[in-house]
Amino acid sequence: MQALSRSAFPPSQRPVKILQFGNGNFLRGFTDWMIQKANQANVFDGDIHIVQVHSKSGSNPMKEQDCLFHVIEQGPKKGELVQEYTLINCVSGITNVFEEYDEYLKLGENPDLRFVVSNTTEAGIVFDPTDSSADHISKTFPGKLTALLYHRFKTFKGDDSKGLIFLPCELIEGNGEALKECIQKYITFWKLPMEFSEWIDWKNIFCNTLVDRIVPGFPKDSIEEVQEKIGYKDDMAVMVEPYHFWAIEGAHAVKEEFPLDKAGLNVKFVDNLAPFRTQKVRILNGGHTSMVPYAYLKGLRTVKEAVENPEISSFLKEAIYDEIIPTLHMPQEELEQFASDVLERFANPFIVHELKSIALNSISKFKVRVLPSLLAYYELKKEWPEKLIRSFAALLVFYKGNYKGIETPVNDNPTLMAEFKAAWELTTTEATVSKLLSERAYWGEDLGGYEGFVHAVTDAVDKLLKA
Repeated sequence: MQALSRSAFPPSQRPVKILQFGNGNFLRGFTDWMIQKANQANVFDGDIHIVQVHSKSGSNPMKEQDCLFHVIEQGPKKGELVQEYTLINCVSGITNVFEEYDEYLKLGENPDLRFVVSNTTEAGIVFDPTDSSADHISKTFPGKLTALLYHRFKTFKGDDSKGLIFLPCELIEGNGEALKECIQKYITFWKLPMEFSEWIDWKNIFCNTLVDRIVPGFPKDSIEEVQEKIGYKDDMAVMVEPYHFWAIEGAHAVKEEFPLDKAGLNVKFVDNLAPFRTQKVRILNGGHTSMVPYAYLKGLRTVKEAVENPEISSFLKEAIYDEIIPTLHMPQEELEQFASDVLERFANPFIVHELKSIALNSISKFKVRVLPSLLAYYELKKEWPEKLIRSFAALLVFYKGNYKGIETPVNDNPTLMAEFKAAWELTTTEATVSKLLSERAYWGEDLGGYEGFVHAVTDAVDKLLKA
């Protein structure tokens, strides 16, 4: 089968406007796909140059395919199952920072460059004091970026118009602010000119963002069918769900220069990301986290199995609509539409998402994703939410490590797991629940102080153990 190449798909004449740090599945199935759609809709006119920041050497299938690849959307979309293929040709080149450091720095000399996009994992936006100077390859992404920005600053002699717009996609709160802070730390640590620091502060825009799309990645189980459909060998194909969302906080000028929403994409430019982050964490992540232990105890092993099970499906819907949404301060219509999208996404038949993988570190996840809704509901209604209490009980039973003779795949901090094991060796269920709910290290507070809480959870635990 013929390989993808520019001989079959000639390069565009678009200027390179975006520098992308990271070549993983997410950015290719999210940002690159969006830029492709925006170019095709004639609302944007720009290509992407990718910087590899992790891989130090080895083969580069992106180069071998002339930076061409396909994104395959599979799943429910407005009530119908879709399967759409998009050829991505907006990536014009790729540079490995370790193998081509001088060439990497020269990317900053591009007068058309306007945006920097990144996804270097949640641990990627950090400062490392062992990075000695801008003349050497830094260990961290912010260090590498600072060196390039300083080269750009010197090349254009501090030209005000050559500042950039930063759109980090790392899943940390305040990602744009965190990136800017790290860059300023490197400037101070490396004793770079004050004029450069001021240029970073005043002539560059660092946006906080929130991204959402499930990207399973290379469709290894169906690649032959995919390649038969597209007619080319593609070792960089990326499978994604149809749903996508990108919220960008900050200057309204960004919307004018980056009008992806005009291409019909689900991109919002907002003054405050907090409500959208809360909505995602409480409904999407909270729905996942509240469902998983209960579904697993019921003998189910994947999200698909869980949402197709009448009892679990009803449990999940009632938890979201009756107990989580009432605690959120956003327009009801928006919350219900988001919840509807979430339930549709959970039912995607093309994505096999194992419950045991979602159950990783469930205590810390429950604390952030579900507990705030549970406590807010009590504050609002002066009664405990039945479904979320049952979920909490299922979580404690799941962490027992064994349910009706079947081992539960608990995967968490070893010390925490040992503490749970010890608590479950106490003589009564109430003693176990009281002990676990009182642990501030787990929940951030002593939950035993809430009136009727220990009793409500104990009762739910007993029902599960006797079921």
